[in-house]
Amino acid sequence: MRSDFAGAAESYDSAAALAREVGARMAARLDLVKIAPRRVADIGCATGDGIRELHQRYGTAARGKLALAIDYALPMLRAVRSRTPRVQRLTGRGPRLVNADVRALPLAANTLGLVWSNLMLHWLDDPLPALRELHRVLEVGGLLSFATLGPDTLKELRAAAAEVGAGDTARRFLDMHDLGDMLVAAGFADPVMDMEVITLTYATPRAFLADQRHLGVRDALLGQQGWRDWRRLLEAWPRDADRRLAASFEIVYGHAWKPEPRQISDGRAVVKFHSR
Repeated sequence: MRSDFAGAAESYDSAAALAREVGARMAARLDLVKIAPRRVADIGCATGDGIRELHQRYGTAARGKLALAIDYALPMLRAVRSRTPRVQRLTGRGPRLVNADVRALPLAANTLGLVWSNLMLHWLDDPLPALRELHRVLEVGGLLSFATLGPDTLKELRAAAAEVGAGDTARRFLDMHDLGDMLVAAGFADPVMDMEVITLTYATPRAFLADQRHLGVRDALLGQQGWRDWRRLLEAWPRDADRRLAASFEIVYGHAWKPEPRQISDGRAVVKFHSR
């Protein structure tokens, strides 16, 4: 899948309407959080909408090496750099680019005040190791804010597959309760989860498939089918009143804080004494 994302760097922005909308809604949720992070990171940054939002939102707190754009597809990071204003690049005030996997970040523990991740975690077969790694790099009191796809994503496609007897090869996604449990298992405190459905419409099946290809996710999202099954499935896909294909995406939002540790690395409990 890394090669698919890498190959989509040039076409990604043309099809990223969902990611941009979800990113805007994530940003609105940050309006409700009192936080002034010294270091921020966008994990799975793609072409950089998220890190630009964080840079603008937190001003001098997210400058230069204090703002990290992290992606495992190197061409995406090159796209971030190309979209960074020239004066920021020349003065070293643009984001630092980090080519890394979220499950093994080349960052010291307890160094980030805010981690942002927009529509990345659902591509992992098991998000728990990634959540543990994000917990490691966050400082105590740091915030993880993310959005991911939920199980009702592309319900129209699944219904069409069932109607024509085609295989349901579309990727399955975790629900918000499972993700909340994983956050707790990873060491986070006070997770807050909510969800909504965003529906995109397409004039033709070809337009839908083209968008997924431009995003670099077609095979990962839809799986593999024979062309005859695809033809029957797409013909059965429900249309709206304007004869457009409706594609629903369940968006799961989450945020959680890194609490003070209850024990140190050797397993001994942390006990605090307060004088009166």
